[in-house]
Order: sequence, then structure tokens, then C-alpha cells
Amino acid sequence: MVWENIKLAFKDMMASKMRTLLSLLGIVIGVASVIAILTLGQSATKSITATIVESGLEMVTIFPNRTDKASSEFTEDFGDRLMANVKNIKTVLPVNSSSAVVRYGQESSSITVNGVLSTYAEVLDYHAAEGAFFELTDNITSRQVVALGSEVAKTLFPAGNAVGQYISLFRTQAKSYLVVAVMDAKDASFNLSFNNSVFIPYNTYTQRFTKPTAVGSYVARVSEGADPLLVSDAITEYLDSSVGSSAYRLFSPASLADMASQITGTLSSFLAAIAAISLVVGGIGIMNIMLVSVAERTREIGVRKAMGAAPLTIMGQFITEAIVLTITGGLIGIGLGTLLSWLVADILGWSLYISYTSYLLAAGFSTLVGVFFGWYPAMKASKLDPIEALNYE
Repeated sequence: MVWENIKLAFKDMMASKMRTLLSLLGIVIGVASVIAILTLGQSATKSITATIVESGLEMVTIFPNRTDKASSEFTEDFGDRLMANVKNIKTVLPVNSSSAVVRYGQESSSITVNGVLSTYAEVLDYHAAEGAFFELTDNITSRQVVALGSEVAKTLFPAGNAVGQYISLFRTQAKSYLVVAVMDAKDASFNLSFNNSVFIPYNTYTQRFTKPTAVGSYVARVSEGADPLLVSDAITEYLDSSVGSSAYRLFSPASLADMASQITGTLSSFLAAIAAISLVVGGIGIMNIMLVSVAERTREIGVRKAMGAAPLTIMGQFITEAIVLTITGGLIGIGLGTLLSWLVADILGWSLYISYTSYLLAAGFSTLVGVFFGWYPAMKASKLDPIEALNYE
């Protein structure tokens, strides 16, 4: 019986092609909109998160503010105290930075000089393209060696062969530094600049390059397997209780990724809800076309009733037709929404992440629309008096 009703539904749809197309339009647009919005929303979230992940989700950067309390708390041994009070921190690195001018021969450039420990490159997954990052002994002896960021190396040594050469760093006076490494290109993240920077041993920075009164920043790496968001929250709680929230600024890629995910998720859900309104509009169009169909087939309904067709049989036929209409529109909408998502993602340069939940949601909702808006016309058809139906002109 169900299969017969489905065949009758398709036969009626093909008999009135233009009317069927117009009635399907609302469903197609609604489903395509829901699919496209949810898929693009998920693709945007994944693409943004992937970009942030490249900055290192496992990193938390702390920037002390210039206050008396901050100066007394944020010392070189702050990392040890932080690791003693907050769990799941693998290491904490102090970093001092200042601007300077670097020169080699006739070439010069304004750059950022960073005083860092020898483990800095390893902790931040920052690799040398030439040579090797300076070692622990270089820091202990305050040796005047330098690792060049990729852009600095290109400016000073356009022909290459930077390792083994001596460059001059200018701040209050010029000092000569031996180039031991040229680093790979790395995107800047959270006030940490790499390509237009040079890196010298921490003790060299504090004893020979300049004498800072406080540490400029700290980079904390979260232990493998730990949740960066929870660790970031624990660091915030510890610092708030020890120095106060006004004494520092904290940047966590994991927090930003979580915030971006929440914002895009909420926005996608809101837009999908608005798009779903067109499904309701499409459902009203289905109801309208089904009422017209009932009116046009009144005599047919009368004949079927006179031949013994039960009211439930008549109702099933018209509900099946409504469901077939909405499912057909839903399938077309899914195809159109997927194509639209692929085109937009390709134009914006995003990786396409298919939201299978949106497929189930759109298909299920379109079926419910068919049942809901097909119910009244089907019920009206099932209640027609067979005598009046046969006499209908």
C-alpha cells in the first residue's frame, strides 16, 4: 500500500511539474540554507582553530605589568614558583625583548632582540634552517652569539652563508655577535615575533646587551596530555591570588580557540534557526498545494470511497504525497547546500568540514514538515462524504 501511494505521489508530481517545482522551492531553499550555514560554520571554526593551533595551543604567555608588586613577583625564579603551585606545566621560560638596529657591512635593519634560554627553540618548536641554536654553555658564559630570524637573515645576507659571520647590534653602543644559526620562517603569535627578530643568550642580554629591571615575559608550556584551558585557568587563579589581576596580562591560544569555537557555533546555530523559517514557509506552500490537490481530486476520492476505501487509506495517500514532496525537496536542498558550501569554502580558502548533523537535521525536519502540513489536507480528504464528492463539479 505504501509503495502504491509513493508511485501515485510521483505520478501526481509529474502531472503538474510547474506547480510541484513552485511548492518544492521553499523546502529546497530552506534545507540548502541550513546545510550551507551549519557546514560553513563548522568549516570556519575548524579553519580558525587550525590557524591558532599553529601558534601552539599548549603555550601560555604571561606579560607582567610595570607595578611594584609585579616587579617583586616576576623575577627570574618566577617559573619555579609557578610550576610548584600549578600542576601540568612542563617548563617556564623567561624572555626579555627590546628593539635595536642590526648591521652587517652596508646592510642594516630595525629588529627585536630577544634574550632567551638555550631551550627556547626546542620548547617553541622553532627550528634552525642553518647552523644550530645556541647551547647552555653559551648562556652560562654570556657568550655573544646570535640566532637570526628568517627575514633578518635575508636582509643582511641576501646571498646566504650567514652562519660564522659577525654582525653588529646597536642599542646604546655597537657590539659584535657571532651568527650561529639562521632560523626557519615562523608566523608571529601573541606578541611573539620570530622572523624579524634575533635571539641571544639570556645572560648575554641581561649582562652585556642591556640591564633590565624586570623580566619582560614568560612562556609556559603545558605538559603533554593536559588540557591547556584548565592549566590557563589555574595560572590565572594563582596569579590573581598572588599579585592581583592588574599586575599581568595572560595570552593563551587555547582560550582564543575555545572562544572562537563558541562564537562561530552560536552564530551558526542562530543563522540556521533563521534559515529554518523558510522550511516552515515551504511547509505552508506544501499545505496549500495539497489543499488544491484535494479539491481537484474530489471526484476521485468519492469514487475510491464508494468502492470501499477506508478514511485512513485516503489519509495515508495524501500524507504520503506530502512527505514525498518534502523529502524530494530536502534531497535537492542537501545537494544544493553541499555544492554551495564547497564553492564558498574554496573561494575563502577554508578546508571543507561536512556537518553530517546538519544533513540529519535537515532531512528529519523536512519530513516533519511534510507530516505536519500534510495532515490537515489529508484529514480533509478522508472526511469527504462520498455522495457529495461524486456530485462535485
